[in-house]
Amino acid sequence: MSEYVIAPPPQATIPVAGGGLFPVRRIYCVGRNYAEHAREMGHDPNAEPPFFFAKPADAVVTGGAAVPYPSETENFHHEIELVAAIGVAGASIAVADALGHVWGYAVGIDLTRRDLQAWAKKGAKPWEIAKGFDHSAPIGTLVRAATVPQPLRGRIELSVNGELRQGADLSDMTWDLPHVIAELSRYFALHPGDLIMTGTPAGVGPVVRGDRLLGSIAGIGTVATTIA
Repeated sequence: MSEYVIAPPPQATIPVAGGGLFPVRRIYCVGRNYAEHAREMGHDPNAEPPFFFAKPADAVVTGGAAVPYPSETENFHHEIELVAAIGVAGASIAVADALGHVWGYAVGIDLTRRDLQAWAKKGAKPWEIAKGFDHSAPIGTLVRAATVPQPLRGRIELSVNGELRQGADLSDMTWDLPHVIAELSRYFALHPGDLIMTGTPAGVGPVVRGDRLLGSIAGIGTVATTIA
């Protein structure tokens, strides 16, 4: 007899290249981690250390599934990002040891209700309604870290309906992945199943119903979705 008084929710997962599923525990996101994106959002990229926000695990969308246009927004934005999947637990991780905690990498899109984010910023309120809503994290197939020889550089880009919107190199990050992991692990003990979305380059912009999004990172893979 089950001890649960209601049926437990399904486990969020990401498909792995070559077979298998990676279970998702938490999704951590880094804000304004590319200088040009910080500037386009009206911020000084050199003014602060990395800061973090979160999405729920069940915000993940995989397999190229469509994303419904969310409620309560009229300015729905795309943000292409490198996703690092944690496979080894740790807290207060040293920068030199950080990549040893990564199980694999994927391409993700941090979807954002930009008007609600602006409202939250203005009132010094939390970002959850802008960032942590349903279906807000499309993520592509996860590849094992051992198959990615250069996880700290490579072309990252996103197109909408075949038109290039975002394009940069992973090496353009203000805080590279080892520093992001080290800083995040000062505040949260990281565990297998955690995902880190590492920030987006410049060129974020609105999408509408019917738009087809295709993101890619050289040597890692792609992510695709349609706004329904």
